[in-house]
Amino acid sequence: MSEHENKSAGEVHHELHSHLPPEPALRVKAMESLLVEKGMLDTDTVDAWIEVYAEKVGPKSGARIVAKAWVDPAFREQLLENGTQAVKELDDAGWAVAHLKVIENTPHLHNLVVCTLCSCYPHAILGPPPNWYKMAAYRSRAVRDPRGVLDEFGVRLADDIELLVWDSTSELRYLVLPERPGGTEGWDEEKLASIVTRNSMIGTQRDLSLDEGAS
Repeated sequence: MSEHENKSAGEVHHELHSHLPPEPALRVKAMESLLVEKGMLDTDTVDAWIEVYAEKVGPKSGARIVAKAWVDPAFREQLLENGTQAVKELDDAGWAVAHLKVIENTPHLHNLVVCTLCSCYPHAILGPPPNWYKMAAYRSRAVRDPRGVLDEFGVRLADDIELLVWDSTSELRYLVLPERPGGTEGWDEEKLASIVTRNSMIGTQRDLSLDEGAS
């Protein structure tokens, strides 16, 4: 007797469909297959764009910027003085970055980034914004109750830590430079970049875990 004979039709249906990708992914795959079949899309081009968004147009670029600032005092100073110019000089992250201001977290200061009007965001170094960044609830509450918002992200600031909220616009984007964690002395830039998260560069995360970089 097969395994499926002991299960109801509903259970079998659920089990089979649990192995399928979500519906949006299926629609995208179907559209991609159709375009390839009609000769309107090349699979190598798709793979190249996926690699660009995964490796270049994403948080990894921002993480490399942060890591370099942690180990290179001259670059850090330039980054805080003129973020746009400093980032433009980096071959792998300098394209499509304009009007960038870098704000630094310290033991006594925490920075939080929001866009109250829409979802302005430094795509070139952080990739597409997360869904919650675009939601009206975050955009309004980050200004009205920033400590409450951070608390929901698991960030509980002591009363003596100043909190600044920065409102992005189409003409000015922000990048948070998080504090370098203790215990990372002697780490190279690649290892340091591995512990930098997207949320830490938005300000919805403060303390970075060493687990990933230490592995």
